[in-house]
Amino acid sequence: MARDIKDLFKEELKLTEKMPENHQGRFLEKLDQVLPIKKALFPSWIKVAASILLVLGLSYGGFKYVQPEVIDMPKHSVVNNETNATKTLGDVSPGLKEVEDYYLASINLELAKMDPTPETKDLIDSFLEQLNILDIEYQRLSKELTNSGPTELTVNALIDNLKFRLNLLYRLRSQIENFGDTEADKTVEQSI
Repeated sequence: MARDIKDLFKEELKLTEKMPENHQGRFLEKLDQVLPIKKALFPSWIKVAASILLVLGLSYGGFKYVQPEVIDMPKHSVVNNETNATKTLGDVSPGLKEVEDYYLASINLELAKMDPTPETKDLIDSFLEQLNILDIEYQRLSKELTNSGPTELTVNALIDNLKFRLNLLYRLRSQIENFGDTEADKTVEQSI
């Protein structure tokens, strides 16, 4: 005899007992007795502030720990045209100003790209000494330009000085790259 499943569920629901009154209230009382609610020692905003401080402190400590070793390298500055009263190539003509600006920007860019390591520090220092000599000569030529006026020899000497400095930095970069390649080759040979 087949019966409809819906009818079976309806009959089952009629047969089930109802929950006693106040069942939920009594359950919560028993639960509080077994697992009492503890009052927090600190308000929640203090916990949030402490966790933020902890994260910031750990981040700062990790940042300082991961930083590579910094090597003191003397700062090399290109001629600062605003602080001295000497003339520059830009004072002679706008075309020469573009040339001077190009070379000075390229020199400063190459100096900024340098990443000294303990192994290359001596090499970089020797090149920086040569750059300082060229810088002093550039300042002397600028004073000559100011005192005696623009001449073809002075203008060419100033441009050549900038070229020499830039070429010197290119050679330094090339030697550092070659130094890095030979160091890598040594490491590979040692591992074999």
